[in-house]
Formats: sequence, structure tokens, C-alpha cells
Amino acid sequence: MNALERLEKLLDKEQFEKIKAIDNPELHEFLAEWIEWLEPSKVFVCTDSEEDEWYVRWKALYYGEEKMLETPNHTVHYDNYYDQARDKANTKLLVSGGKSLPFLNTIDREEGLKEIRELMKGVMRGKELFVCFFVLGPKNSVFTIPAVQLTDSAYVAHSEFILYRKGYEEFKRLGRSARFFRFVHSAGELDERKTSKNLGKRRIYIDLEGETVYSVNTQYGGNTIGLKKLAFRLTIQRAVREGWLSEHMFLMRVNGPNGRKTYFTGAYPSMCGKTSTAMIPWENIVGDDLAFIVPMNGIARGANVEKGVFGIIQGVNPEDDPIIWQVLHSPVEIIFSNVLVKDGKPYWNDMGTEIPDDGENHSGQWWRGKKDEESNEIPPSHKNARFTVSLEHFPNVDMDALEAPCGVEVGGMIFGGRDKDTWPPVREAFDWKHGIVTMGAALESETTAATLGKEGVRAFNPMAILDFMSVHIGDYLRNYLEFEGKLRKAPKIFAVNYFLRNKEGNWLNHKIDKAVWLKWMELRVHGDVDAIETPIGYIPKYEDLARLSREVLNKDYTRDDYEKQFTIRVPELLAKIERIEKIYREIGNIPEELFEVLAQERERLLKAREKYGDYISPFQLEKV
Repeated sequence: MNALERLEKLLDKEQFEKIKAIDNPELHEFLAEWIEWLEPSKVFVCTDSEEDEWYVRWKALYYGEEKMLETPNHTVHYDNYYDQARDKANTKLLVSGGKSLPFLNTIDREEGLKEIRELMKGVMRGKELFVCFFVLGPKNSVFTIPAVQLTDSAYVAHSEFILYRKGYEEFKRLGRSARFFRFVHSAGELDERKTSKNLGKRRIYIDLEGETVYSVNTQYGGNTIGLKKLAFRLTIQRAVREGWLSEHMFLMRVNGPNGRKTYFTGAYPSMCGKTSTAMIPWENIVGDDLAFIVPMNGIARGANVEKGVFGIIQGVNPEDDPIIWQVLHSPVEIIFSNVLVKDGKPYWNDMGTEIPDDGENHSGQWWRGKKDEESNEIPPSHKNARFTVSLEHFPNVDMDALEAPCGVEVGGMIFGGRDKDTWPPVREAFDWKHGIVTMGAALESETTAATLGKEGVRAFNPMAILDFMSVHIGDYLRNYLEFEGKLRKAPKIFAVNYFLRNKEGNWLNHKIDKAVWLKWMELRVHGDVDAIETPIGYIPKYEDLARLSREVLNKDYTRDDYEKQFTIRVPELLAKIERIEKIYREIGNIPEELFEVLAQERERLLKAREKYGDYISPFQLEKV
């Protein structure tokens, strides 16, 4: 009996006809095998129709995974109190022979498949299985990667309808040529609050060879929404094999003089200003998290992998985040997760308005001062509480760029770190290789006391991608360096640091100053302004930043502020080179160009120190 014949026995007639319409025996075999294994009581196949999407939304409410809120189209979802973030320990890459890779959590492929299959055998008895089709990247384009998700969580399926482009018709169009990703998820047994119960058996396994992700006994989006950070591991591997880039980057439009549109990507570790940069009100967002960048006719063209936002809601307030605030208070489709709800209204930490003293949150009924089993006081909203919403509802979205089949030309790539004493606020690389090595591959982020307990510890995080790497970092960097050879016009590379402090610990800039640096980068992409050459790249001239500050922020910018911000801090920069070089030497299998570029940077800094001393004013370098 072939797979289609088995499916005919497993599905009712209406659902079977939906699958039969897709001419892909590989898909049929995958579905038949897993439906037989999971043993759901009911199967619903989602096409691209509005009716099917509405069915999933309704089932999320019917099964109690979501509850309605006062504002139309708003719902709230709760995860288990101990299922509130990505489970790094139990998220493993299945690798043949269990081969160890730097920074990666791996397990022998056969061992992992055996374990996950045992955990998932019959796990959907008495439950409904949703078969959902999506695509990563714009439809019918060079970026398109089809994907099929199996899940017994209507909340997960609902989230993916908001975050990703529908893919049923793409599967029909592609037929047997579809090279698709596969995702199999079960929330497992649920408790009385309809949250995953058996967290001790929570597993998220990523099969690189089979391009399949399995997750079980978890509901939190980062562990279950397959097409997001789980698929990201699969796309990184595919990109390295095929010679393009899959990156943890925003994609945004910066508006230049005379209506000029310039697109930038940006990679920043957590808490380094990624979202606030992408959401500057007078610029335009294309994507806030993941980007594909491919060489097309010698040009690097980028696209947003997604079409929605799964954003952290803590700290979103009307002053700092006016656009997000406006969206969250509009009657558009939004899923709030793990926030406080009182009288049908959502509340979250640091929202800038008064928060009630009681209500319902991720711990159940909540009151101020309530403590958990470990005697930790429970905040009103979890610090990793989220909102899920489509980008089409953002007033500053560039919809044409979002859905462009050929993506947009990437004019510049930004790497943003957090350090109090080393990098200047903005600088431009000498060339592609210099930027990739000294800005991307050397990216670090200082930890903050509020989240990690010890402030100022520098965490190595190249390209802000370390948590999601699925290949050897040497192969990943080699692909990046070779990417330039596919281009006749490489994007300019920039580095930013919004977190410089003086000796007293005070910030050297205001949080909105990044808007000025972004405008300067746009001008540099087109050669509209000159720059000062330093040992670590090009920095802005004072006159250009002063003019832009007046134009963009209506604010005066002093020479004193400029000098403090853009001083070249030679001892700190040399120490950073030592740290980065040591890390890569210990890893092994790193492209030799990386060490050559670092050595050249060190030599330039040493020569500059001989001439100017340890701390070099930008005005001294401008006179050269």
C-alpha cells in the first residue's frame, strides 16, 4: 500500500482531497508515517483559505489554549510556569556519530531519533492534529523554502499563520520539486490550564540530515513555532552549503535625500538595540529578526524570512516604542503570551502605565507579592512575555519590500555590540573582509546586571548568531568571506555601539542618537560625505554629525561630545583583538584570513599609538 492509499484510510474525505491535490510522494510518505505514529483522533489539513485559518483560530479558543481579551481580535495564551523560554539544554542537533562541534549541543542522530520517536509514539491520542503549510521568504521567489508543520497545538498553528506566509498553493505549484522542511510538534499531555505538563520530557531535536525538527512536551513559541529559530538552524546549514547567507538580522529601509531608499540589515545580540534601530519612526521596517541574503546578478539582495513579529513585550512603552505601542492598542489580530490580564486587558512589566495589583498571569491567579515554589517573587508579567502580530499592521512597514520576489538590494550591513569602553558609536569597515572579521566575527556583548546577575562580562557572539549555529563556525565564516566573490558590488559594512560610558559610568550618548548615525551610514553607502580614516575603519566627521543632528533630531551636537565618543581607545582595542584571536585559535579550522586581518588591525593600532599615544582624538586624525 503506497503512502497516498494509507492517507486515504487515515483522513476523512475532505482532508484527504486537500493532500491528494499536492503531487509530492515524499510529502505523502512523511504525512502517512507520522500520522500513523502520532495516532491523533482527528486531522485537519490547512489550505491557504480564510476559512481554514479561521478554523484554527477558533480551535485555539475552543481547546482553551487562548482566551479572548476585551479588544476585538486580541487573545492571550499562557505557557506552563516553567516553560517560558527556549530550552537550550534540551535543544540538540542530531549529528551522525554524535560529532562534536564548537558551541553546539549535539547528540548522535540515531540515538536522538530513537528517543524522540519513543516520546512521540501515540502522543496525540484524543487530540486533533493540524497539518499546516507555509513558506520561508516571499512566495514564488529565489528565497522561497516550503515547510510543513504538524502540531496538536492550535496556538502554535495560529501563531504561524500570523508570522509566516501561507504555503499550501506553493506546495501545489512546486509539486515534486519542493525541497521542504518538516516540523513535528506535540504539546504532550496538558494540565488544567491547558499548558504542557511533562516538562521533564521536553525535547527539541533538530535533524540536520533530514531537515526535520521535532519538539515535544512544550508550548513556548521558541521551542514550538518550527519556522522561527528552529528552522533557522536548517537554513544556516543550507545557506553554507549553497553559498548564500541566512542571518539573525533585521531588514530596514533608511530614507535618504530626495526620496532615496537604502536598505540595511543589522545583527545585534539581545539588549543591544536591534529592535529600537529597526523601529525608528521615520524610517521603514521590512523585518525585525531574520533575513536571507542571496547573490543575484552580482548584487546582494535581502528578504525577510517572516511576515510577522514574535516580540518581547517587556519594556514596551509609549515614549520609547510609539509604533509598537500603537499597534498593540489597535484592534488587529494579536496573541499576547504570558502577560498579566485584569478585566480583559493585558499588562506587562515596565509598560509606563499603572499595573493592577492582581489578575491572571503565567502563574495562574496572581497578586502583588506572590511567590513561586522557589520563594522567588513573581512579577506581573514574565520578562520573556511576547506579542505575536503581522507586520502588515505596522504603519511604518515597507510592504513592497516585504513581498518583493527579488527582495531588495542590501546597501549596508550593521553589526551592533554592547561595550562601555572600546568601540566608537559608529564606524565603517575598509572593505568587506575587514568588516566581516573585525566587526561581525569579533562581535561581543556585555551582560547586564538586570538579566544575568553579573554586569560587564563580555560574551562572544559572532554575527549575533552563536545560539543558533548549526555548522562549524569556521565553515560559517569561510562562507561569509567567499560571499564577496559572488558580488560585483558588496554592501558596506558598519559597526555600532550605543553603550559607551565615561569614567563616572554615565552614558556618552542619548538612546535616540542612533537615528543620526543611521543617516550617516546611508550617506556613506552612496559616497555623499567624506570620513576620517582611523586604524579601525572610517569614522564620521564632526561637521556631518552636527548637521545631521540638527536635521534629524533638532538638537545641537557639541565638539566635546563628538571627541569623547569617537576617541580611538588603543589599549581597549588591542585587548579585544587578543581576546578574539585567542578564542579562534582555540577553536581550530578557522580561515587564515581572519588572523591576517586581525594582525593588520593590531599593526595599525600599534603604529598609531607610537605617533599619538593611547587615546587618539578624532581631530588629530582628521589633520593627517
